[in-house]
Amino acid sequence: MTALNQPGILLALPAASRYQLWKLSGDAPAVRAALARLQQWADGEQAVVCIGQPVADLLGVQVPGLRNFPAINGPQGPLALTPHALCLWLRGNDQGDVLRLSREAAALLAPAFSREKVVDCFRHGWNGKDAVRDLTGYEDGTENPQDDDAVHAAIADGMGPGLDGGSYFAVQQWLHDMDAFARMSALQKDHMIGRRLSDNEELDDAPESAHVKRTAQESFSPEAFILRRNMPWWKVQPDGSDAVGAIFAGFGRSFEAFEAQMRRMAGEEDGIADGLFQMSNPVTNAYYWCPPMRDGRIDLRALGL
Repeated sequence: MTALNQPGILLALPAASRYQLWKLSGDAPAVRAALARLQQWADGEQAVVCIGQPVADLLGVQVPGLRNFPAINGPQGPLALTPHALCLWLRGNDQGDVLRLSREAAALLAPAFSREKVVDCFRHGWNGKDAVRDLTGYEDGTENPQDDDAVHAAIADGMGPGLDGGSYFAVQQWLHDMDAFARMSALQKDHMIGRRLSDNEELDDAPESAHVKRTAQESFSPEAFILRRNMPWWKVQPDGSDAVGAIFAGFGRSFEAFEAQMRRMAGEEDGIADGLFQMSNPVTNAYYWCPPMRDGRIDLRALGL
């Protein structure tokens, strides 16, 4: 029997998506029952299921490779550790699709899980293939691995039944300071990213702090390739102002490649922090395990289901 990844991981970005983040609100039997209902409902495409360490802890199981987000010090201090029991990445052609999926999931998971946070995302400046544009205008996803390389970067194998076809998922909500970005000159913006906004060409003379240089996947040993599925988010605040940013969504065959990149971005490696921190910071940081598929359903054997 062939283990398969959840198809939404490798498919092109949807027009609209929602991250539903859940905390535990029931005991182990209630959680098992809710996960069994979720297993029957989720297709891995419109609803990508991502399990957090708190679920494994409650059920008394150890999922190989799953752990909580590590302690990392960024330029402004320690990155926030924001673990959740469950993350659902809901994907649709429009916001109505996402809302329908969101309501269905909530009905299935109650009362064992309580929804703690929702982040709505949208596709912006899509190139029709793999890359989108961040709200700064810069292309996001230029260096994403493609085809077989994407599968190798994002999907685990050689781990055994119930694990092969799974993926290890790092999720961060980055909050942009668009006023700070607006105050930068065009050259400062290009040097922060390491590419020209006008044509997306990489700059040979960019500083060592440029994001492109900090995260060049082939520059690590071993190479640190991950599959990014980043999307912008936007929320109107109670005072009427706009909060905007990006969801970093990185799928890997383990957490190692993402963690190597994040530690270098934070400056742990050489004291040089990524230029992105000049106008953006991750306000949430969490790790999840995305189970594989089996016979068209989410495979939860690793959780004892």
